Amino acid sequence: MQTSAQEHWQIHKPQVSGEHGLVASQHYLASKAGSQILQKGGNAVDAAIATGLMLGIVEPWMSGIGGGGYMTVYNAKQDRVQVVEFGMQAPQATSPFDYPLAGDGTNSADSFNWPAVINDANIHGPLAAAIPGYLKGMDLANQTFGTLPFSTLIEPACQQAELGLPLDWYSCSKINLMARGLRQYRTTRETYLSDGLPPAPNAEGLLNHLPLGSLAETYRQIQSEGPESFYTGALSRKIIPDLVQAGSKISQQDLSQYQAVVNAPLSLRYREHDVYVSGPLTAGPSIIAALQTLSSRMPQPAAVPDEDTYLAFADSLYSSYSDRLLNLGAGQGDSGNTSHICCIDKEGNIVSLTQTIMSGFGSRIMLPDSGILMNNGMMWFDPRPGGPNSVLAGRKPLCNMCPVIGRKSNGDWFAVGACGGRKIFPAVFQIASFIMDFDMDAGQAAHQPRIDVSGTEMLSMMSALPENIMRRLKHQFPEHRVRPNGVSPNLFALPQLVLQTQGIAHGACFIPSPHACVSAA
Repeated sequence: MQTSAQEHWQIHKPQVSGEHGLVASQHYLASKAGSQILQKGGNAVDAAIATGLMLGIVEPWMSGIGGGGYMTVYNAKQDRVQVVEFGMQAPQATSPFDYPLAGDGTNSADSFNWPAVINDANIHGPLAAAIPGYLKGMDLANQTFGTLPFSTLIEPACQQAELGLPLDWYSCSKINLMARGLRQYRTTRETYLSDGLPPAPNAEGLLNHLPLGSLAETYRQIQSEGPESFYTGALSRKIIPDLVQAGSKISQQDLSQYQAVVNAPLSLRYREHDVYVSGPLTAGPSIIAALQTLSSRMPQPAAVPDEDTYLAFADSLYSSYSDRLLNLGAGQGDSGNTSHICCIDKEGNIVSLTQTIMSGFGSRIMLPDSGILMNNGMMWFDPRPGGPNSVLAGRKPLCNMCPVIGRKSNGDWFAVGACGGRKIFPAVFQIASFIMDFDMDAGQAAHQPRIDVSGTEMLSMMSALPENIMRRLKHQFPEHRVRPNGVSPNLFALPQLVLQTQGIAHGACFIPSPHACVSAA
């Protein structure tokens, strides 16, 4: 008699509400740092900056000052949405010849479907690093929208950096997962595998901390000299020699010329709702395309998501991804160690911020004199020359990030975004529909099962979907799989959401991340 055993998870995180604003992020210490900034009188942008800087310390495999991202901002006083763009950029000395094709295979080590490059030079190592835009973006956001000094916003992260990386079972498991890659590079090996093995959590449940090299000193230097020190000041004179020594193409001129910008968002009138997304180098256009398809495929939403709803979701995702891969040339990254933050303050200002160093621990290059972990943003480029997203000196690549802000027909505002590579946009698209089409609150949208269609024929569905819906999807889509939404964002992305209704902010930290947390001011 054939038997089978299955592990069943019942994971739930309650909705959090607050009259004075709140912060949703992928780590409870980061959310706490942001909410404390709100309590000090800072606005949503101030809180997002403080939260993001803290994430670079407590989840260094996800994001940090060696990376980049996009921030969508709603200014309540001006009733205006804008986008701060600080994506990574190819160095001026970059050449397609730096990434010779291996001749067969794809760079499946990080789940992109570009042709494989010899020695995975675009995935890890010095040539994988692109020019970081993170601090330029945070500085521009602070100057354009913020109310508190940058030195105040970075203080919580400075204190945490001096303590080090909190070591619990989850952070230890992330280091263990990437240990084979980390051990290839001296400073990352000495930092994360100091005795040759990954760290282990304290057996008695006490919280230990892992020193992060010179990063605490670097954060204090940024606090004292300002973010510009990274690009043209004293800090840059520490960074460049280490980059040159490692073999990177990033120069002092590259850092000096880098500029973050504030642009208008792309927008869509969806039914009677307004949706604002990040620009053409992100998955923002795909969100718009999917919603446009959904409005025709599902002209009248049901009372609750039903079989026809999920079929319409699938059709919209297949259609928009086909267009994305054909016309935008976007990468098909399955994994992505990105991080997302949503903030709202008592004045109604809202932020949706996505930041990343790309793969787990980025390029795996940690600069010894500054402790900065560099991104591997060159992986976003197609190594084949002549394409719309090919390697080109000074070019910014396409990416999967899509921080979204929306206004419902009743005047309620929401912000949503996610980490998870190519699975980001399907997750954000469905959550936006749950909020707009089915009038769900943050907690309901957080726990509503989703599907994933992200650039291949495979359709993945959460095992929590009702049986009748799964039956219909399986019949309609021969290539399918059912997966639990466990304690990893790899299968269905890891979104964050805040929603304002009648002046009260509500937020949800989406399962499955054990660290994710909403903190009210």
